[in-house]
Amino acid sequence: MLPVKQPFMEVECYRSYIDDLYSSNMDKCMEAIVCLKNSVIGSNRQKSSVLSQGVVPRLMQLLGDCSVPVQMKTEATVTLGSLAKGTDHHVQSLIELGIVPLLLTGVTSSDQKYTEATLRCLSTIFQTSNAPVSLIFMDSIIVPCLLNLTTQSVTCQVCVPAILAAACKTPEQQGFLIQEGAVPVLAQLLCSTQSLVQMNALTCLASLCYQNPTVAACVAQARCLEIQEPCFVDKSMPDLLFMLMAQDRPSEMQLAAARCITFLHRAGAFSADDPKILYRTLPCLVRLCKKDRPPLQRAQAAETLAYLTEVDIELQRTASISNHLVPTLSDLLKYPRVHAASRLPVAIFEQELKIAAELRQAAFRAFASLGANDEDIRKKIIETDNLMEHIVSGLQDPSAKVRLAAIRCLHSLSRSVQQLRTTFQRSFCSKDHSVWRPLMQLLQGASDDILTVASSTLCNLLLEFSPSKEPILESGAVDMLCELTRRKDPALRLNGIWALMNMAFQAEQKIKSQILNTLGTDQMFRLLSDTEVDVLMKTLGLLRNLLSTKSHIDYIMNLHGNQIMQAVVLILEGNHSAEVKEQALCILANIGDGDSAKEFIMSNEDVLKKLQDYMAHSNVKLQVAAIFCISNLVWREESGAIDRQARLKEMGVYKQLQQLIMTTDTLLFDKVKTAMTQFSEA
Repeated sequence: MLPVKQPFMEVECYRSYIDDLYSSNMDKCMEAIVCLKNSVIGSNRQKSSVLSQGVVPRLMQLLGDCSVPVQMKTEATVTLGSLAKGTDHHVQSLIELGIVPLLLTGVTSSDQKYTEATLRCLSTIFQTSNAPVSLIFMDSIIVPCLLNLTTQSVTCQVCVPAILAAACKTPEQQGFLIQEGAVPVLAQLLCSTQSLVQMNALTCLASLCYQNPTVAACVAQARCLEIQEPCFVDKSMPDLLFMLMAQDRPSEMQLAAARCITFLHRAGAFSADDPKILYRTLPCLVRLCKKDRPPLQRAQAAETLAYLTEVDIELQRTASISNHLVPTLSDLLKYPRVHAASRLPVAIFEQELKIAAELRQAAFRAFASLGANDEDIRKKIIETDNLMEHIVSGLQDPSAKVRLAAIRCLHSLSRSVQQLRTTFQRSFCSKDHSVWRPLMQLLQGASDDILTVASSTLCNLLLEFSPSKEPILESGAVDMLCELTRRKDPALRLNGIWALMNMAFQAEQKIKSQILNTLGTDQMFRLLSDTEVDVLMKTLGLLRNLLSTKSHIDYIMNLHGNQIMQAVVLILEGNHSAEVKEQALCILANIGDGDSAKEFIMSNEDVLKKLQDYMAHSNVKLQVAAIFCISNLVWREESGAIDRQARLKEMGVYKQLQQLIMTTDTLLFDKVKTAMTQFSEA
């Protein structure tokens, strides 16, 4: 009978103190809150039960009642804080009940214990990604009050920076915190003798200066005035961070300080060759990627290293030869994966999955940064054991973040012409580890983030010499890329037309026809009117590639000649840069290289006059392009050359060439001389 009676007795006791919560007797109510607090500590089952019983609204009512003693409010807040330490579902329930605005009113309390309980509860809730953290900025007194509380106690010094770090997400919020004096407060907290205070201050500082040059400059100038540690006397903030990266500090503190220095550097506070970067931050991050560190710490170190080296080629080169970094990053990809068939508890199973995903994502991102510019580094990365197999696996990973990182890595490595022609060929053509297959699959229904990088990678894989070009074409790439050119996102339109341009380079006639027919002349005109100059330039580049090889030029112009000529005239008459108009003139030169296609120019007096105008243009590149077109039209070895020469002489073209032969520009001189030679020998 005991197994039956025991739960019954627990329920009766539980109902008793739940009922007492609603008592008008403050002593009974206080006792009930204490019992409730004790019952939920360390038990997610009890937390779920309390939340399902609707107890939280009563606790919130007590917090909002001015007549309730502050001690009772403190106990109620501690209970809410314990509930917030449960599962994500528990925290979400509290958020949906509107607990955060009510807790913020406790920040201004004059009672220190109540204030500390409030801060602890807020900092716990704010660890959740969807917490309404922006609420601290809705009332202008909250942030100043929080900053002032850092002088009250260690608890306040721990909680306040944690709250501010979670809430600081936009440039406006960063600016507001600076305006309210957050930087000197954080400088003082960095000098604390309490490591947890320092850690939270570092986290807050990183959030504060991330991608914000104004804040970074302010942080770089800040100094610690009132010190608790003698070694921090009158040090600047960067100097403090430098010292906190020392190897005698806890590794998590070294990492947090390195992140701050990284964010300061990327925001322009100091250059890549600063000793703080070269001799402390970079070596520190490389060291923290090693096997002897906790897995999630290794992942964060690799992520930070990726961000540090992302845009600077010298940092990439230095990092790539630092402390065996490439094989160290490769080890991150080898973290053992758990399988659904394993008998691990659910919580441990999910944690192991998360760790493996974090490590793979970090490794791919670090490889992507290291290989962004240097051929030798790319070769070293590509030759890492089984890397291409890991990338193929990463492209199919259940985690969207891992898939995105794998694509970024592939995109970085695919920039290498040499590797596309050699090392990549085996992987691209392999039946077992073909990279293009999962990449093409990802392009179907992917998010814009993944689609942008994947389509950019596809641009590289479609270069004429890439071994993956043919199988990609056979998998329906033309339809997919043409669809990308119709997207609202300029980056996707650019990648779509860029990939089509690469696809058309030295392609067979059937592929060129397929591109034109699928894209359609209407869409071509829309792209030629695109407000993004890069999209316009790649569209013109596509036309140039389509109109190459005499037989292809004649075939395409026979089908689409009027529309193409109209498009070229549209560019030449538009308000475009010299670079854009040069491309249009080069398209005319290609048309002039055809046999029958020449007539589209020769029969259009307006276009001929435009060529004459550009021959006299002040921009030498435009002159060269126009004269190149004239040369193709009058080339003496081609049928009908005499008649075309006579027509152009009659228009005064030859006389213009005679005037231009005196130019001091060598390239222009060569083009003029070539054109005149064709005339004179005709």
